Amino acid sequence: MEGMAVELDFPLEFVVSGTAVSHQAKRRESVDRWKSRIRDATVEVLPEGHFATGGPVSVTLFYFPGSEMAGDIDNIVKPILDALCQHIYMDDDQVERVLVQKFEPEKMFQFGSPSSILEGAIVGDKPLLYVRLSDNPFEELE
Repeated sequence: MEGMAVELDFPLEFVVSGTAVSHQAKRRESVDRWKSRIRDATVEVLPEGHFATGGPVSVTLFYFPGSEMAGDIDNIVKPILDALCQHIYMDDDQVERVLVQKFEPEKMFQFGSPSSILEGAIVGDKPLLYVRLSDNPFEELE
Protein backbone atom coordinates (compact mmCIF):
# COMPACT_ATOMS: atom_id res chain seq x y z
CA MET A 1 0.00 0.00 0.00
CA GLU A 2 3.04 2.26 -0.02
CA GLY A 3 2.49 5.48 -1.97
CA MET A 4 -1.30 5.22 -1.77
CA ALA A 5 -3.28 8.39 -1.08
CA VAL A 6 -5.45 8.14 2.00
CA GLU A 7 -8.85 9.78 2.46
CA LEU A 8 -9.31 11.88 5.57
CA ASP A 9 -11.57 10.53 8.29
CA PHE A 10 -13.65 13.40 9.72
CA PRO A 11 -14.09 14.93 12.20
CA LEU A 12 -10.47 15.94 12.82
CA GLU A 13 -9.49 17.61 16.08
CA PHE A 14 -6.15 18.98 17.19
CA VAL A 15 -4.60 21.62 19.44
CA VAL A 16 -2.02 24.25 18.50
CA SER A 17 0.10 25.69 21.31
CA GLY A 18 0.97 29.37 21.26
CA THR A 19 -0.50 32.79 20.72
CA ALA A 20 -2.71 33.14 17.64
CA VAL A 21 -1.38 35.63 15.11
CA SER A 22 -3.57 38.18 13.34
CA HIS A 23 -3.62 38.38 9.56
CA GLN A 24 -2.86 42.07 10.14
CA ALA A 25 0.45 41.34 11.90
CA LYS A 26 3.16 43.76 10.84
CA ARG A 27 5.78 41.02 10.53
CA ARG A 28 4.97 38.56 7.75
CA GLU A 29 7.34 35.99 9.27
CA SER A 30 5.18 35.91 12.44
CA VAL A 31 2.17 34.89 10.36
CA ASP A 32 4.22 32.33 8.41
CA ARG A 33 5.59 30.78 11.63
CA TRP A 34 2.04 30.54 13.06
CA LYS A 35 0.77 28.85 9.87
CA SER A 36 3.66 26.35 10.03
CA ARG A 37 2.87 25.65 13.68
CA ILE A 38 -0.75 24.91 12.72
CA ARG A 39 0.30 22.51 9.95
CA ASP A 40 2.80 20.82 12.29
CA ALA A 41 0.02 20.30 14.86
CA THR A 42 -1.98 18.27 12.33
CA VAL A 43 0.73 15.59 11.98
CA GLU A 44 -0.62 13.43 14.78
CA VAL A 45 -4.21 13.38 13.46
CA LEU A 46 -3.54 13.02 9.74
CA PRO A 47 -2.69 9.68 8.16
CA GLU A 48 0.58 9.53 6.26
CA GLY A 49 -0.05 10.02 2.55
CA HIS A 50 -3.40 11.75 3.07
CA PHE A 51 -4.88 13.91 0.38
CA ALA A 52 -6.87 17.09 0.90
CA THR A 53 -10.62 16.60 0.67
CA GLY A 54 -12.59 18.14 -2.16
CA GLY A 55 -15.88 18.16 -0.24
CA PRO A 56 -17.57 20.71 2.03
CA VAL A 57 -15.88 21.56 5.32
CA SER A 58 -16.87 23.27 8.55
CA VAL A 59 -14.25 24.65 10.90
CA THR A 60 -14.56 25.21 14.65
CA LEU A 61 -11.91 27.38 16.30
CA PHE A 62 -11.81 27.83 20.08
CA TYR A 63 -9.02 30.15 21.17
CA PHE A 64 -7.84 30.02 24.77
CA PRO A 65 -5.55 33.03 25.35
CA GLY A 66 -3.35 33.14 28.44
CA SER A 67 -4.87 36.47 29.47
CA GLU A 68 -7.34 38.95 28.04
CA MET A 69 -6.97 38.77 24.27
CA ALA A 70 -5.34 41.70 22.51
CA GLY A 71 -6.96 42.42 19.18
CA ASP A 72 -10.13 41.16 17.54
CA ILE A 73 -11.10 37.49 17.32
CA ASP A 74 -12.00 37.73 13.61
CA ASN A 75 -8.42 38.72 12.70
CA ILE A 76 -6.99 35.33 13.75
CA VAL A 77 -9.24 33.31 11.43
CA LYS A 78 -7.62 33.95 8.03
CA PRO A 79 -4.10 32.66 8.86
CA ILE A 80 -5.64 29.51 10.36
CA LEU A 81 -7.78 28.83 7.29
CA ASP A 82 -4.84 29.62 5.00
CA ALA A 83 -2.70 27.07 6.87
CA LEU A 84 -5.35 24.37 6.38
CA CYS A 85 -6.02 25.12 2.70
CA GLN A 86 -4.37 22.64 0.31
CA HIS A 87 -3.49 20.60 3.40
CA ILE A 88 -6.88 19.50 4.79
CA TYR A 89 -9.10 20.87 2.00
CA MET A 90 -8.29 21.91 -1.55
CA ASP A 91 -9.78 25.41 -1.75
CA ASP A 92 -11.21 28.10 0.54
CA ASP A 93 -14.58 27.92 -1.21
CA GLN A 94 -15.15 24.48 0.38
CA VAL A 95 -15.40 26.07 3.83
CA GLU A 96 -19.14 26.45 4.36
CA ARG A 97 -19.07 27.41 8.01
CA VAL A 98 -16.60 28.82 10.52
CA LEU A 99 -17.40 28.93 14.22
CA VAL A 100 -14.87 30.93 16.22
CA GLN A 101 -14.94 31.79 19.89
CA LYS A 102 -12.45 32.97 22.48
CA PHE A 103 -12.40 31.71 26.04
CA GLU A 104 -10.44 34.17 28.15
CA PRO A 105 -9.34 32.87 31.58
CA GLU A 106 -11.89 34.92 33.55
CA LYS A 107 -14.70 34.05 31.11
CA MET A 108 -14.46 30.26 30.92
CA PHE A 109 -17.43 28.19 29.88
CA GLN A 110 -18.51 24.80 31.26
CA PHE A 111 -18.71 22.45 28.25
CA GLY A 112 -21.36 19.74 28.60
CA SER A 113 -19.50 16.77 27.16
CA PRO A 114 -16.23 17.86 25.54
CA SER A 115 -14.20 15.40 23.46
CA SER A 116 -10.92 14.27 24.97
CA ILE A 117 -9.03 16.67 22.67
CA LEU A 118 -11.20 19.64 23.70
CA GLU A 119 -10.91 18.60 27.35
CA GLY A 120 -7.12 18.66 26.95
CA ALA A 121 -7.36 22.17 25.51
CA ILE A 122 -9.55 23.36 28.38
CA VAL A 123 -7.13 22.16 31.05
CA GLY A 124 -3.90 22.65 29.05
CA ASP A 125 -1.32 25.39 29.30
CA LYS A 126 -2.49 28.57 27.64
CA PRO A 127 -2.39 30.18 25.13
CA LEU A 128 -3.62 27.56 22.71
CA LEU A 129 -6.01 27.00 19.84
CA TYR A 130 -8.43 24.07 19.52
CA VAL A 131 -9.36 23.19 15.93
CA ARG A 132 -12.11 20.83 14.78
CA LEU A 133 -12.83 20.13 11.12
CA SER A 134 -15.91 18.33 9.89
CA ASP A 135 -17.17 17.25 6.49
CA ASN A 136 -20.77 17.95 7.58
CA PRO A 137 -21.38 21.72 7.78
CA PHE A 138 -24.89 21.09 9.13
CA GLU A 139 -24.04 18.67 11.96
CA GLU A 140 -24.96 21.00 14.84
CA LEU A 141 -28.07 22.19 13.01
CA GLU A 142 -29.64 18.76 12.63
